[in-house]
Amino acid sequence: MEQIADSEISLFGEQLPSMAELKALSHAVNSSELNRLRFAEEVEAHTSKTSADTVLAVGIGLFMLGRSEEAVAKLQKGPDCLEKFTYLAFALRQRKRYDEALESLQRTQEFGAEPLSVNLDKAATCRQARDLEAAEKELQACANFENVSAEYHYQLGRLQEAQGLYDEAVENYKTVLELAPTHHQALFHLAYRHDLSGYESAAIDYYNQAIASSPAYVSALLNLAVLYEDRGEFEKASLCVEKVLECHPNHPRANLFKKDVDSSKTMYYDEEREKKRSRKNQILETPISDFELSVRSRNCLRKMNIRTLGDLLNITEAELLSYKNFGETSLREIKAILDTKGLRLGMALEDKGLPPGEVPGQGSQEDEGLLNKPVEDLQLSVRARKCLQKLTLHSIGELTRTTEAELLGCKNFGVTSLNEIKKALTGLGLSLRSLD
Repeated sequence: MEQIADSEISLFGEQLPSMAELKALSHAVNSSELNRLRFAEEVEAHTSKTSADTVLAVGIGLFMLGRSEEAVAKLQKGPDCLEKFTYLAFALRQRKRYDEALESLQRTQEFGAEPLSVNLDKAATCRQARDLEAAEKELQACANFENVSAEYHYQLGRLQEAQGLYDEAVENYKTVLELAPTHHQALFHLAYRHDLSGYESAAIDYYNQAIASSPAYVSALLNLAVLYEDRGEFEKASLCVEKVLECHPNHPRANLFKKDVDSSKTMYYDEEREKKRSRKNQILETPISDFELSVRSRNCLRKMNIRTLGDLLNITEAELLSYKNFGETSLREIKAILDTKGLRLGMALEDKGLPPGEVPGQGSQEDEGLLNKPVEDLQLSVRARKCLQKLTLHSIGELTRTTEAELLGCKNFGVTSLNEIKKALTGLGLSLRSLD
């Protein structure tokens, strides 16, 4: 069997690797897609074997591959030992079977597990189970390791984050680095907390330290790419994404991000044109409620879901007059408002070449089915999808009823993502709501 790159440790040798070696092997296995494929083949080649030691090794291997349910079944059949109960606890925790995981961790002490390690793993398990009081109790039992154990301070920081004590968590992560400067998980959480607090430069520094100590740290690389893209440093963002794809060529999030960054690098931004468009959109998005209208006119427009001046450009005189209780007097009121802005009813429909009475989004059952599809079907980049989530736009139909200005008003949403969405909609024969 071909050896996994960057690792001389064999899970299926004459003797089971030590706990430290198993941790190093797990890191090597998950450092690249190729390593995972090779390791998965090796595990599969031993799955049918029935010797107790091989069953144990297969169970550990399945856990390393993220196949926790299969891992539990194998590990339960393995011989009782420190490795069995440790990895069984980890697999049970992944399955959210927290009470059983705690029991398994307790069993590790029968086979010489270090009490500090057991308590810290119990604290992590309780925290993941959202039993923060129990997690705190486990950590209190380790308090004599303050300023001695990096892992103690890391777990304390994780608990404090879960409790909302962010400043205290940051201080503990810094203590971790004083004791273990290359602790990549503490570096990642320090970066993440600084990122959320708006300290971008510090976040970038910590993310760079994290990927220096763990080169294939996918989450750190992608978060760093987002920060670089926000700063307009597209080449640096591209390098981060490319590092991920070198190790994980089929990583879905990285591939979507690559599209976003590549389009950002080639995008031409006409600032003057965008300013003009912004001013025009501000006029068209003026709420109807800002104008003096009769109660009847206001009520009718509200029931017709017409909220802004721009909405009036997408409806004709005939459609307004066809609405119950809407008459010539109300029509004159509305036309007078539009006249003051140089606008008129139905002009957006004329610009789109639509016949009177036909509005975008109204068509066959097939069209309705398309509009009801989730926005996830558009296969958008991470940044674009985040914006749609913030705007609570869940269906393609809801998206087509949104204007460019509304999308661009979302924080961190730029012209690149806007063009991505417009291109995706154009491919379906659709478009964003136009106020032109």
